[in-house]
Amino acid sequence: MSNTLDRYNSLRELVRANFSERTQLMVDHALVFANERLAGILRYDSKPMLDHGVAVARIVVEEIGLGRNSTIAAIIHDVVRIAIQEHDPALDELLSTIRQEYGEETLGIAVALAKISDIKLKASKEQASDFRDMIVSYSEDPRVILIKLADRLEVMRSLDMFPERKRRKKSWESLNLYAQIAHKLGLYNIKSELEDLSLKYLETDMYNHIIEELKESEEERMAFIEEFLRPVRKLLDEDGIKYHIKSRTKSAYSIFQKMRKQRVDFKGVYDIFALRIIIDCPPEREKAQCWTVYSHVTSLYTPNTERMRDWISIPKSNGYESLHATVLGGEGRWVEVQIRTERMDEVAERGIAAHWRYKGVKQGGMGAEAWLGRLRELLEDTTSESIAQRFEAKASGEIFVFTPSGDIRKLPEGATVLDFAFDIHTSLGGICVGGKVGSRVVPIKEQLHNGDICEVLTRKDQTPKADWLNYCVTQKARSRIRTFLREEKQKHARLGREELERKIKNWKIEVAIDEAVAYLCKYFKIKRGNELYVAIADQKIDLAQVKDILQRWLSGEADEERRLAAQEVEERKARLREERGEESTKRGDALVIDEKINNIEYKLGKCCNPIKGDDIFGFITINAGITVHRTDCPNARRMRERYPYRVMEARWRDEAQGAFRVTVGISAADIPGLATTIMDVASKELKLSVRGINFTPKGDGSATAQLVVEVTGANIVDMLLHSLRRIKGIKNAYRIN
Repeated sequence: MSNTLDRYNSLRELVRANFSERTQLMVDHALVFANERLAGILRYDSKPMLDHGVAVARIVVEEIGLGRNSTIAAIIHDVVRIAIQEHDPALDELLSTIRQEYGEETLGIAVALAKISDIKLKASKEQASDFRDMIVSYSEDPRVILIKLADRLEVMRSLDMFPERKRRKKSWESLNLYAQIAHKLGLYNIKSELEDLSLKYLETDMYNHIIEELKESEEERMAFIEEFLRPVRKLLDEDGIKYHIKSRTKSAYSIFQKMRKQRVDFKGVYDIFALRIIIDCPPEREKAQCWTVYSHVTSLYTPNTERMRDWISIPKSNGYESLHATVLGGEGRWVEVQIRTERMDEVAERGIAAHWRYKGVKQGGMGAEAWLGRLRELLEDTTSESIAQRFEAKASGEIFVFTPSGDIRKLPEGATVLDFAFDIHTSLGGICVGGKVGSRVVPIKEQLHNGDICEVLTRKDQTPKADWLNYCVTQKARSRIRTFLREEKQKHARLGREELERKIKNWKIEVAIDEAVAYLCKYFKIKRGNELYVAIADQKIDLAQVKDILQRWLSGEADEERRLAAQEVEERKARLREERGEESTKRGDALVIDEKINNIEYKLGKCCNPIKGDDIFGFITINAGITVHRTDCPNARRMRERYPYRVMEARWRDEAQGAFRVTVGISAADIPGLATTIMDVASKELKLSVRGINFTPKGDGSATAQLVVEVTGANIVDMLLHSLRRIKGIKNAYRIN
């Protein structure tokens, strides 16, 4: 025990200087406890694993300012992590011992740290935000994320001992994940050090170049700073202001970012350093004295007003307060001057932890609720805007699940294996038969949990089923399943119709397919023709029975049913007339076509493409409501003769508006530039929207063309045809549809 405590005496002295005697005893106990549990386990440099936990605890106390529970959790966190990772059969006993010796809070922090360590992070900038969200989601107690930052900082400081592959991986994680969280919490020292150490291993040559340049320019830089500050000090001294000044060189990573963003070399980065004027004054005089110093600096040097920042009047969300002024010094160099008080500087250096400690809140035992509450708010903001992250024991509403290759997927709480499969890819979801979570094979309806690694199991002959909608919660999965089921139904409907048409032809039954379908729907009490087709395709309706029904009907045995089918069509027409009763009363019994031409109630026939101004009529179809045709439609005569009871008179509403697509045919001489002339007439003279032109030379000196335009009515088509016929070389222009 004595050897253990002697080895870590520097931490013990730090604890003794900051905490009570009881805390000192508990820390000593934790050191002995962790040393016994980690005996024989070494780091990459062959030193005891406990060295890491103790170094993390030093950062926790000295650089972040956390309390007793956090310090003890830092010391023992590797004990818990290794036991969980190795599936120690005595894990429950271990956790019970920690709870009894150090309390529930300490245990919770240590377990959460172990969970974060178990996350298999993948170096992907696209998923960095999701990984940050996941790290924070494990931190129900916000102290967890602060200790994790201390843990990562200690690792980066010791990175030389790690293999090359691990050095690069941990550097990427530190730069893209942990440094950004530290920035959000106002831990600028930790953020900057993480960034610089990451750059050292990711861009070694550039890092060494920047460090060397900083060393070479240091003497000249210090001389410039001294010259710049001489008149500033004179004014501040004359005003009786108590202060001291720090000069801060930009971090290597910040300089690297400027060089890359501005595409300049080291000498092209002008704001290499910043000066910090730190005032010693009572709290009630802080703002007034900061502005006084600001006025002195800007009276001596010309300020850049666009780069002035006032975080004293409105501090940043993480508690940062300071006045920033960028002024033009000697030799035409811009200098950033930061003006703040001792208290503000403490917060700026050490984040929100320092802010609350400065106010006299002691971080020991249960901790200060106000301090923890503020940290919770900041950690909520650390995640993406779409997440309202909560730090109670309740679920956050989202889970993070990994693929076997390490990709992370963010899903709503309650998501199943099926949701996960569709989230990866639609085609994978469609053939999913289950999943493998850890070593367990689970069904598609198995709910996943935060941190699960899930492998999707598939089978080529699998297809989505209607009951799958009961097993998924994500919109993506439900939408894809519905789309598949709808497409399958349409496919079956086509097959069913084709089968019915083929059979009617083979049976030599003389009846139109639409009329036969109308009668069969009435007979089987089916509302729509599509449902009849699907039933035939699925063999739910026997085609031999269909043959017998149609033959009886056509032989006269079923005249009453035929009469009822025709009567239903008439009743449908009557309902339409009632719905448009006002218009009918004014101008006769007719379907009135207005700007709602895309309404499901009716659609325009593709065979003749009617537009406003054309003479039209409506035709009641079995499956698609009413189709509107031109009176000169090629199919008009057949429809009127064979199904007069399904024909409705129709007309355009006078004030109807909308765009109709029309195709115009042109026969002309094969003259160079004629296509351009045609386009100019349509688009520039008549201001029409041209959707396409197809100009085809015939090889005998003549050519044909098809021009597609959008018009508001038939009168515009007449104007277009008239204008085209006047073009030299055009023999004729006519409307195709």
